[in-house]
Amino acid sequence: MMSDRLRLTIAYSTLPGRLNGITYPERREDREILVLVQNTDDSSYIFAERSAKLVELKNRGVAKSRNAALDRASGEFLLFGDDDMKFIESGIDDALAYFKANPDCAIILARAVDESGALRKNYLSQVTPIKLTNSARAATYEMLVRVDALRGKKIRFDEEFGAGATNYLGDEYILIADALRAGLKGVHLPVKLAMHPKDSSGSRWGSEADLSARAKVFSRVFGWKAPIYRATFLIRTNNPWPGLGKALRFIFAK
Repeated sequence: MMSDRLRLTIAYSTLPGRLNGITYPERREDREILVLVQNTDDSSYIFAERSAKLVELKNRGVAKSRNAALDRASGEFLLFGDDDMKFIESGIDDALAYFKANPDCAIILARAVDESGALRKNYLSQVTPIKLTNSARAATYEMLVRVDALRGKKIRFDEEFGAGATNYLGDEYILIADALRAGLKGVHLPVKLAMHPKDSSGSRWGSEADLSARAKVFSRVFGWKAPIYRATFLIRTNNPWPGLGKALRFIFAK
């Protein structure tokens, strides 16, 4: 006999013109699929996916869409999807099993691969607690959250950040930072959860706009200590050196 509550909500954020490009996961009785369409221009479209629930939003910005998913999710756990990726069922199962065995865990950061099957970044090789110093590169499609834990602490995505906003990245890291400071716990889990194309807003690097957006993320998370963490990020990153001028402007957010 099924529980009254669904186990998992999978929420996709998209735009009208990209709606029919979504690759949906396996349909199961213990999960729901939400499709959040940001339709600010009143575009006409056809939604043909019978097993999913359509939610139309009259705003723009992926953080707003993610927050709408947090508000509407009926599942105990929530997984965030984009319209250009697909989930790996075995990874979902492994992550949910970890949540069941560890009720104090509120956030899981798993792994993603690109189109070739290669890992999209260097991930931690074993289960490791999430910290401010090891989660700055988190992507939303790598993240699975315990809904009631975030709702209980009023943790939401900062809508000034993320795709569709001027500061077009960092919304995931800010949510993680706010959650940790509110006393929630999470882990890096070495399971493959999603496939996402290699190019994304989080993978861009080196332009003035990119460095400005990243600098503001560090300011939001670390306040007056941000220059120290921005300098440390430049030292540790595998990205190419941006040049002395850009590096100094990034460190001091100029």
